[in-house]
Amino acid sequence: MRRIRYWLKGLPSEKAKESTDRRLWHGELSPINDKLALGFLDLQEVRFIDAFLRTGVTWNLLRAAHDRARKQYQIEHPFCTRQFVTDGCQIIEELTEESGRVVYEEVIHSQRVFKQVIQPFIRELEFSDTDQLIRWWPLGNDRAVVLDPNRQFGQPITAQAGIATEILNAASKAGQSPEEISDWYELDTRSVLDAIEFEQGLAA
Repeated sequence: MRRIRYWLKGLPSEKAKESTDRRLWHGELSPINDKLALGFLDLQEVRFIDAFLRTGVTWNLLRAAHDRARKQYQIEHPFCTRQFVTDGCQIIEELTEESGRVVYEEVIHSQRVFKQVIQPFIRELEFSDTDQLIRWWPLGNDRAVVLDPNRQFGQPITAQAGIATEILNAASKAGQSPEEISDWYELDTRSVLDAIEFEQGLAA
């Protein structure tokens, strides 16, 4: 969580005489009770950035790539757009020439890392006709669990009935069988099992 605060809130540069806005992007939501709040696109951006860092992509390289894409597409969440994913925007390294001029250079190795990291996520995401991210299917788009910022405040729900997965999982933990839960909430059993699997994955 500390890293996420840094990405969204930034810290003053130690070398700068004045406070410098070093946040990676501006969050969708204002703090709630002085605590950091994440919107739907913020959550997805965090997933992408964390995955890149885990593969060894350096922070400076990632920041340069994010900043370049953000300016190019004029959006705060460039990693959340299908345009960024499919239009060949590579991971970019910021370099300083001997003259002091800052240039950007594609890093071939990191481009391969980019494809490896991004591909599993893309299968879970649904985009609009204008290439904006609109839904996240965390178990895959052939399963029943979806996060949609326009439904139930973006919490995980079953796709058809819109019932929160945590409610179905709580019923399961209370001892009800998937069949009993599906009868009570008028759901197919597969939706109940998917909801339980998703919630158990969060707890793992």
